[in-house]
Amino acid sequence: MLKYLAPKTIKPPFARYSHGVEIPAGKRLVLCSGQLGIGADDHVPEDAGAQTELCFKNIAAILSEAGLTLNDTVRINAFVTGREHLQAYMDVRNRLFSDPAPASTLMIVSGFARPEFKVEVEVLAAG
Repeated sequence: MLKYLAPKTIKPPFARYSHGVEIPAGKRLVLCSGQLGIGADDHVPEDAGAQTELCFKNIAAILSEAGLTLNDTVRINAFVTGREHLQAYMDVRNRLFSDPAPASTLMIVSGFARPEFKVEVEVLAAG
């Protein structure tokens, strides 16, 4: 069983994420490369929320190959290209992950390999 870490001696998380997640011995780990908001048909939506949906859809497909689901996610690293995309990303993340939520980091970056991308997400899953 995963152990979600929330020390009372530090400030609680700002949003729906855990400060840490302890993975017990014997769990398999799956590390997903960063996924961009692009469909199998090469379509990239303009909206950051729609790109986030595709990022997590792609991650779900990768995890499925290992017999896991998004519910097995223990860590999320997410990147957006502007502060204006933070809420759209967080709205999707918060809908997909319930409490206790995975550990998570969200960063604003200057850009990705192609200018139309606004969001990239990578995860670590344990199952």
